[in-house]
Amino acid sequence: MTVRPLDISGAFLISSRSFTDERGAFFEVYREDVLTDVLGYQPPKIVQTNYSVSRSNVLRGIHGAAVPPGLAKLVTCVRGSMLDFVVDLRTGSPTFGKWDMIVLNGRDAASLYVEEGLGHAFVALDDDTCVQYQLSELYRPQDVITVHPLDPEIGLPLRLPAAPVLSDRDAAAPTLREAAERGLLPSYDSCMALRGVHGPIAAAVGR
Repeated sequence: MTVRPLDISGAFLISSRSFTDERGAFFEVYREDVLTDVLGYQPPKIVQTNYSVSRSNVLRGIHGAAVPPGLAKLVTCVRGSMLDFVVDLRTGSPTFGKWDMIVLNGRDAASLYVEEGLGHAFVALDDDTCVQYQLSELYRPQDVITVHPLDPEIGLPLRLPAAPVLSDRDAAAPTLREAAERGLLPSYDSCMALRGVHGPIAAAVGR
């Protein structure tokens, strides 16, 4: 398993070797020890797992969570394919408002790890695209942050053949500028402070 940082600090592509034979395939999705070595601190434990199923052209996000408590995500496409985005929602961050993009699908042994304070969005490229989210905190509606995925100042390159299908909540979400002016977004400093809460790497690996 390898963990590669993306251009947005706190976002990582996790890739594994897929072992295939006449039965099918097997691969690892998550190993705490490998991620710990890359992060430099022990990642928070996973306490909830969700799935979404989307038809082609569905756009979900941009979704984040208040800090504290913060919400880290491990995102895996288990069926179909998706154009996946990480957006920096942390005010004061050197990359505030910037994004990075990867393609995830049910064939490649790859997942996206997103630290607290970052936003996540994706477009389903196939019908019946199924996405697994493993979360570091229980879902609490009052902690959810939603930023409009079509905000032109963010400018996600969606590459869609038609207008995307949005939920009512996402369609009514504020722009990034509006969310910042209303004090809805987490600060970069508060997100960095969570790394100390998780514990240093020495404690995590028992040195």
